[in-house]
Parts: sequence; C-alpha cells; structure tokens
Amino acid sequence: MTTRSYPRFSGYRYPAEVIMTAVWLYHRYPLSLRMVEEMLAARGITVS
Repeated sequence: MTTRSYPRFSGYRYPAEVIMTAVWLYHRYPLSLRMVEEMLAARGITVS
C-alpha cells in the first residue's frame, strides 16, 4: 500500500486505504459488514 495523506481520514484507527477498500467492497457487492470483514481478513487485514 502507498502512504498518501488523506485529511478526511485523519484520526481514524485504520489507514485510509483499508477504509476505502472496505467501503468499496460494501457498496460494490451485496455483502454484509461481516462478509467484508472476512474478505479483508483473508487478505491479512484485521479489523473489528
């Protein structure tokens, strides 16, 4: 992942790339939040 500055995500627990990937998956596919969490976990990203 690249480290770019996203002022809209400052102060959040996770990097902006993780947040944007989770939001993209949630809106692009008819998935539940639990399924998005499992897909990120399969890629080595642990979220709760």
